[in-house]
Amino acid sequence: MSEKVKLTGKEKSELWIEGIVTVILLLMLNFALLVLINQMIAHNPGLENAIWGVKTNLTFGSRGFHLWSWSNLFLALMAIADVIVVYWRLARRYRQMQMRHVIAELHFIADGHLDHRIKFEVNTELQKVVSSINALVDSTVNSMAEERRIEQSKDELITNVSHDIRTPLTSIIGYLGLIEDHQYRSEEELLKYTHTAYLKAKQMKVLVEDLFEYTKVKSTTTKLNPVRFNMIAMLEQLAASFELEAHKKHMRILVSGEPDPLMMEADTEKLGRVFNNLIVNALKYGQGGRHIFLDAQRIGSEVVVKVSNDGAQIPNDALSQLFDRFYRVEESRSQETGGTGLGLAIAQSIIALHGGYIYADSSPEITSFVIHLPLKVGASLTDNKNKSNEEAGKSK
Repeated sequence: MSEKVKLTGKEKSELWIEGIVTVILLLMLNFALLVLINQMIAHNPGLENAIWGVKTNLTFGSRGFHLWSWSNLFLALMAIADVIVVYWRLARRYRQMQMRHVIAELHFIADGHLDHRIKFEVNTELQKVVSSINALVDSTVNSMAEERRIEQSKDELITNVSHDIRTPLTSIIGYLGLIEDHQYRSEEELLKYTHTAYLKAKQMKVLVEDLFEYTKVKSTTTKLNPVRFNMIAMLEQLAASFELEAHKKHMRILVSGEPDPLMMEADTEKLGRVFNNLIVNALKYGQGGRHIFLDAQRIGSEVVVKVSNDGAQIPNDALSQLFDRFYRVEESRSQETGGTGLGLAIAQSIIALHGGYIYADSSPEITSFVIHLPLKVGASLTDNKNKSNEEAGKSK
């Protein structure tokens, strides 16, 4: 809450001294002016006659009562002028004191107290400066917090990448070392070592590719190549491409949606990566499930796509972290079961590039990843971001 500047005892004394000195100087000036005018009248009778004429014009009654004499009029004008001068001098000194307080507060903030703000009231012009200072400090604090967040994010990324690369790399070096030292008993064992090293190398390749894709879609310079296409036809093509893998898992992929055709504009290559990740996750983690549902609906000015499965439920405490980099629902970080942990983070970034948002919902009956996309790239970007924040809050 704003309050007026509290003057110190020294500052109050300065104001009193300023006022007293000003009054004394003005009284001396007034006295000098009166003496000067009296001398002028004494040496110039014509001037006295002119003043007498004014005096006559201000006469009332038969007895000649004079409303003003020239000296009374002059004294009144001087008194008004004196009050104005005293007020101006004191106001100016008070503003100077306010400025000193603002500068002191600014030095206090500059010394590292960035949580401090200037809260007292000052004159209108100086208040604009105070508001600008507070806004600048807020902006600086936010920028520093964002910079720390980015640095922390980079550190976490490096740590996670190092961890995930080190594990298969250790295996590769170990098995190749056995081969290098001829520590194998048969050709069959040699082939086993080389095959294991090959699989670990492929895991590293997948991680590097996912990491490259993640950094690319997170870049502010990433551009989309939007084309007009039928979303339902795209989902049907994806279902056909995963039909064999689904059959091995004893699952069926069902496509539905309306209207058909559902025409929209987006980067189909990047959206294909999103749906591939979601379908692969449904096949990998939908234990006990028998169906994967791909559904697209046009609702108002956006398209809502759901990728669902009737497999195992995702724990509620994991829903809010699914889209974090390198997060896996399993406690184990084994890549045989957990992948790279970047798939959903990549999907979220691609959807955000389109001006949309994605969230997850899971119950014992069905688990769904819900994607909201504008019919046209760039449409309602701000509204979609706001909706994304709201949905993220709900999922938590």
